[in-house]
Amino acid sequence: MPKTPKNSKVGLALNLGGSALAIVRTVKQMRRAKGTQDKLTAANTVAGLLPLITSALIVLRRLRGRSAQPGH
Repeated sequence: MPKTPKNSKVGLALNLGGSALAIVRTVKQMRRAKGTQDKLTAANTVAGLLPLITSALIVLRRLRGRSAQPGH
C-alpha cells in the first residue's frame, strides 16, 4: 500500500476516513459487549476507542490549520 505524504490534504483526509471507520467498528463492538453484559470486553473497547478519537481529532486539527493558511 503506497504511503501518502504526511502533510498532503489527501493523506490527512484518508487518515481521517480510516479513523472514522475504526471508531464506527469499535462502537459496534461496544454495543455487542453491552448486549452480552461482558464488562471486560466493554472496558477493553473503551480503552481502544480513546486513541482512535484522539487520532481523528489531531487529523481534524491539521486539516483546519491547512485551510486557515493563505495559499492552500
